Amino acid sequence: MSGRLVRWACTAAVAGALLAPVPAGAAPGPGPDTGTDTGQDAGQDRSVAGLLTDLQGLYRKAEQATEAYNATEEELKKRRKAADGLAAQLARARGDLHSSQVAAGRMAREQYQGSSDISPYVRLLLARDPQQALDQGHVLRRAAKEQQAAIARLVGREKKTDGLATEARAALDRQLQLTAKKRKERDSVQKRLKDVEELLASLSPDQLAELAKLEKKGTADAQREFVASGALSSAPRSPSTAGNAALRYAVEQIGKPYVWGAEGPDSFDCSGLTSQAWGHAGKTIPRTSQEQWAQLRRVPIGELRPGDLVVYFPEATHVALYLGDGMVVQAPRPGARVKVSPIAANPVLGAVRPDPAADAMTGYRAPALPEGATDGDDTGYADTGAPPSPS
Repeated sequence: MSGRLVRWACTAAVAGALLAPVPAGAAPGPGPDTGTDTGQDAGQDRSVAGLLTDLQGLYRKAEQATEAYNATEEELKKRRKAADGLAAQLARARGDLHSSQVAAGRMAREQYQGSSDISPYVRLLLARDPQQALDQGHVLRRAAKEQQAAIARLVGREKKTDGLATEARAALDRQLQLTAKKRKERDSVQKRLKDVEELLASLSPDQLAELAKLEKKGTADAQREFVASGALSSAPRSPSTAGNAALRYAVEQIGKPYVWGAEGPDSFDCSGLTSQAWGHAGKTIPRTSQEQWAQLRRVPIGELRPGDLVVYFPEATHVALYLGDGMVVQAPRPGARVKVSPIAANPVLGAVRPDPAADAMTGYRAPALPEGATDGDDTGYADTGAPPSPS
């Protein structure tokens, strides 16, 4: 049976309440629904909760592997660019070196052809026109200086060429290492996703339904608790001009599929969506969620404004754009599509702002959402199974 959509309960408090293990011999407690279940029902609930825990772990490992893959891909792009620059410099240096070698060869031939055992002093004494001899000597001295300079250039260019060749070889070696690392991380992502598919394929329709029910309740509880905590400000805020452009770009992508490693235009992963949205707004930000968290200015959750990035999990392995009113636009997981979700659909780590110095715009109007923007599960696989992975 192919994988089917399941939703993911997220906050630590809700996960702890739903998924905490029951000590041996303890009386069964209430299940996820209101009221007290029988022992048999409670055992079944704990089993489904355990399955949900397993799925959460697998999804999280898959996204960690995805972001590691993305980071390696970004480093590989930079290394390729640097290697191309070195190759161009090396080609120019080799051209300059060849010109110097040709000049040095010509000077050597001229010196050999014009060589004489008579010293310049003796030639001056024997010259019919001493002044002419002195003038010739001046020319010869100037030529000698030019020869010395040409030889110095030759030596310098030889050293430069050797150094660039060494750098180019090191850059190529690093590229090969990164390519091998990327291949390994790609295989890791594919394995994690295969594990998810195999687990989902082993479940009965009743178990899948229970998983969806448990996740839906957990997400609703998490959102309710998050809002009730006062972490979010109730005062509406306006984005910056760039934040508005980034958010509108993200909204336009709603409905497009999540594909790991993708950054548009037809599909996205989580950080592919956020980086492309802000790139579309004219602001280049890091490609991965972890680098976005590490490099961008952090802002308190209570000061979120539309377009800011909400980062999730202790390892910063997931990211979304804040829409406002406690909602985000995100590319959730493989098999899902870009959609609007509650901010607490995953455990919040914090928030960052790509343009902290920009003022809020005036006359802001929230973007109109397409029909069905909040439909679908926030995480999981669709009935069609895992999407094709990038090469």
